[in-house]
Amino acid sequence: MSEKIAVLGAGSWGSILASVLDENGHDVRLWSYNPKQVEELNTEHTNAHYIKNFKFSPSLVAYSDLASALDGVQTILFVVPTKAVRSVAGQVATILQKTKNQPALIHASKGIEQKTYKRISQVLAEEIPAANRKSITVLSGPSHAEDVARHDLTLVTAASESLDAAKHTQQLFMTTYFRVYTNPDIIGVEIGAALKNIIALGAGALHGLGYGDNAKAALMTRGLAEISRLGTSFGADPMTFIGLSGVGDIIVTATSSNSRNWRAGDELGRGEALDDVINHMGMVIEGLATTKAAYELSKKRGVSMPITEAIYQVLYEGKDIRKAISDLMQREGRSEF
Repeated sequence: MSEKIAVLGAGSWGSILASVLDENGHDVRLWSYNPKQVEELNTEHTNAHYIKNFKFSPSLVAYSDLASALDGVQTILFVVPTKAVRSVAGQVATILQKTKNQPALIHASKGIEQKTYKRISQVLAEEIPAANRKSITVLSGPSHAEDVARHDLTLVTAASESLDAAKHTQQLFMTTYFRVYTNPDIIGVEIGAALKNIIALGAGALHGLGYGDNAKAALMTRGLAEISRLGTSFGADPMTFIGLSGVGDIIVTATSSNSRNWRAGDELGRGEALDDVINHMGMVIEGLATTKAAYELSKKRGVSMPITEAIYQVLYEGKDIRKAISDLMQREGRSEF
């Protein structure tokens, strides 16, 4: 059944998810704070800064006015950067309180809020009262926007405390090339989605330094162990981390130049200054803020995360990357499990 859906955030992932929904016959409103981007989407049907050489369907309409984008929608999909989620959700709540609309909420952003260490679903729940929304679902998994744009086979997870909500998201997005599974472990899915960006930074740095496949496999495997330790300390299901939003997301993000986190790490490994890397990217590098949040959270909860700590020291304390790697390798021997 066709739905009226607002997609908030017209970056690479937001615009391509909007395109998937549009292809599935839904009435999709794509919102961006940038009027020039909205004009380009509506007149040229392109989003060149984020997705090169891709034409969107003329049936996909972009909006710069949030209230207009939300008018009468049954579902809202948040795909804004983590640092903007609380602000945008607050604006959405104000509009929903006036219109008395009660849409389902989905988010496909990947990060942890700075200082509060809240997961995105927690931020949405705090900012949008239950009276103004239905349940909250997270859509996550190994997926590059560029690959979805060319209809590469993609599998992701819809996680929610409500199985009906997860199934609703599944039904909205399922296509011949985009397959969605359900999962009740929203904690594990969100933590895996956020923290894999830290490992992608490290994997990119290893590539930039000239290390080979052995080093990258070691980083991804032990990085996954760290993610699992932190996630299970919050009550996440350990099985989630060997699924799509755990090992799957690490593989795709830590091995591909399509990942801006991997590209940022690669440039750091090649000797670029962090400020220059940020300026070159021209898009949000979620892993930078997530590294800081995860490091601080690990200290607060007493969870051992030596790789995360090493990457934090490189990013925020100016530690030499090679020294950070050497220190990791020369830690006291221990059991793998």
